[in-house]
Amino acid sequence: MKFFSLNKKKEYSDEELLFQYKKTGKVEYFQELYERYIPLAYGLCLKYLQSPELSQDAVIDIYENLSQKIQDYEIKVFKNWLYSVVKNHCFHVLKENKKEIIVNFDTQLMESDATIDLLSDNDNEEKENALNRCLEQLPEPQRVSVEKFFYENKSYADIVDETGFHLKSVKSYIQNGKRNLKICIEKNLKE
Repeated sequence: MKFFSLNKKKEYSDEELLFQYKKTGKVEYFQELYERYIPLAYGLCLKYLQSPELSQDAVIDIYENLSQKIQDYEIKVFKNWLYSVVKNHCFHVLKENKKEIIVNFDTQLMESDATIDLLSDNDNEEKENALNRCLEQLPEPQRVSVEKFFYENKSYADIVDETGFHLKSVKSYIQNGKRNLKICIEKNLKE
């Protein structure tokens, strides 16, 4: 990433660039200052986000946010201040991404799961009644995902399109729904 450079012979210190930017509002001063610390910002983002793409996006997002808001901050040492800003931005990104449930999904394991037999075996009326009762007890996202996947033969992508759920969430809902159904059905059959 290369920002515009001041074509000045004088090399400004961080404090001078920051002062000039706040005084004049000319973005070139902030660009010159931020450009000095792109390797630091990128390295720190990479350390926390563990993704080159997310890290590049974060460096750009931080620049855009700071260039608009830096006038409001009292900054003594820019490098230290920027370090804190970058770290906090990364924590925010990580927190945002953790809203989705991350599931290690193994298709082979899922297809061999005994719950599929419970869902497809309608020969036994007692099992079918237990299944219907248990389906009603599932949390709504699990129930919807399980019904669409097993009864309507929808793909994950179809379920995402129809419900607006995230792909990882759909996988999680189906996996957790199947596990919950299995436990519930076994409990109902024992009673």
